[in-house]
Amino acid sequence: MVTVIADPAARRRLVGVGCIVASAAGFGAMPIFAKLAYADGVDLPSMLFLRFALAGGAMALLMQLRGIAWPRGRQLLLLAAMGAIGYVGESFCYFAALQYASAGLTALLLYLYPAIVTVLSALLTRRRLSPLRLLAVAAALLGTGLAVGGSLAGSALGILLGVGAALIYSVYILVGERVTPLSGAIPSATVIMLAAALVFGLVVLWRGPAWPVSTGAWAAVGSIALLSTVVAIIAFFAGMARLGAADAATLSTLEPVVTVLLAAVFLGEAIGPWQGFGGAIILAAVIVLARSGEEKGRGGQRLRGPASLTPPL
Repeated sequence: MVTVIADPAARRRLVGVGCIVASAAGFGAMPIFAKLAYADGVDLPSMLFLRFALAGGAMALLMQLRGIAWPRGRQLLLLAAMGAIGYVGESFCYFAALQYASAGLTALLLYLYPAIVTVLSALLTRRRLSPLRLLAVAAALLGTGLAVGGSLAGSALGILLGVGAALIYSVYILVGERVTPLSGAIPSATVIMLAAALVFGLVVLWRGPAWPVSTGAWAAVGSIALLSTVVAIIAFFAGMARLGAADAATLSTLEPVVTVLLAAVFLGEAIGPWQGFGGAIILAAVIVLARSGEEKGRGGQRLRGPASLTPPL
């Protein structure tokens, strides 16, 4: 028997929840696809060039079909700089971390970014943090310590790269809060991805490409570009339009949970009790920060990735 929801508001909210869950699943699956592509010999610059070129091209086509205007002038230059510097740096650190640490640990480390953004924003605006937010930041750090010391494998370099991705992403968010609202979410994301594709394309030309050579590798890279980037981004914005930024940000914390579960199933990554406990603390702290009224609208930057305008992401 199928239950029909008659209340338009309830139906709209249910659709919004479905969109955010789908977005979190797409972003959360990205590290798994990356690990599979690495295993088939695809190198990092080639993977990220294909990701951003395919995703940026698909988003540009969407803009064309919907008649969405492109950013111009100073806005265009600022968005291109965000992509060429911030997004390139964050995505490089995140995907490089996957070569030295487990997918689950890398995803959890990226989720330090809400705590980092909270601290940086308070420092820049000289605003005191409430006791609840200070507690949430401290809890996120504690959870990270437990996750790093847990059972998911990760070398010192992998952990450093994972934390570096969270730091760069935090700065990227603070810059994006001032730049992206003026141009709109979809145009901003498109320009940023195309700028990142250009940078990684130059790196590929300099080093030489390592393209996918098998059907499985192409499927993994294509899934990163389309499922874990384009579909995940559009689904997040569709969900946020129906739920609001705070609820969307809260539900998007499913992303690292999806990563950990998929990594256990498809990559055989162990989930130890301390690592699981640390991850739960991190996610609880993120939810507190997302729901806090002092930073209302922070979740609107969740394109990571990361993402997160992406994730890693």
